[in-house]
Amino acid sequence: MSITIKSGADIDAMRVAGRLASEVLDYITPFVKPGVTTEELDKLCHDYMVNEQGCVPAPLNYAPGGHTPYPKSICTSINHQVCHGVPNDRPLKDGDIVNLDITVIKNGWHGDTSRMFIVGNGSIAAKRLCAFTYDAMWKGIAKVKPGARLGDIGHAIQTFAESNGFSVVREFCGHGIGLKFHEEPQVLHYGRPGTLEELKPGMIFTIEPMINAGKKDIKSLGDGWTIVTKDRSLSAQWEHTILVTETGYEVLTLSAGSPPIPDFILQAQA
Repeated sequence: MSITIKSGADIDAMRVAGRLASEVLDYITPFVKPGVTTEELDKLCHDYMVNEQGCVPAPLNYAPGGHTPYPKSICTSINHQVCHGVPNDRPLKDGDIVNLDITVIKNGWHGDTSRMFIVGNGSIAAKRLCAFTYDAMWKGIAKVKPGARLGDIGHAIQTFAESNGFSVVREFCGHGIGLKFHEEPQVLHYGRPGTLEELKPGMIFTIEPMINAGKKDIKSLGDGWTIVTKDRSLSAQWEHTILVTETGYEVLTLSAGSPPIPDFILQAQA
């Protein structure tokens, strides 16, 4: 496996791309409300990336082996959609939950992040799923440091999610990122501690757990992209891009409007 170690200049460029991706989510937040279509959100994000940030939307026409080109600039996954939902003309309804997944390309470098949004007044169950999935991502992030293993990240996420009654999607994972959208390594959101690749300073990858309220099983829809839960239970996902530093980690996809970092992270840093 060939995992690229980023140079200082590479890391600086990735900091810019990561912050810009997060700022797209800051920008779009006030527009996510009942009655808006995901197609409208897609157009707003596209125009902001291209016209305001001077970025390229990475998903647009992205076509990994065997896939039809992705037709939109962001991914919008609603309720029981797990990931890669394609924006369309269906208005969001009060109580929906939606993941907006943003990847920008700035000067060749990719910044990748996603957030959950509760549309209007969400149910207690929906809010709980979104909150626990956010914490699950940070449980994984907290394991990142030189000498740790990728299995430590997956184990932390899996044990936290399952101990709270949720399940972890197995078929999709985090990934290395840089000049390419998807690089090595694959970052599983389940696993055993002390296994898989050792983390080294200069590695950059995403941590993006997909957590289901019901069972972990998923299926693909006919559009070739959208993934849903088989039992139609709600699914949530959050994503950050992470740099392995000399002493721990740096989250590259933070911006002024990012959700608060969990207390258990801040206490550990104190």
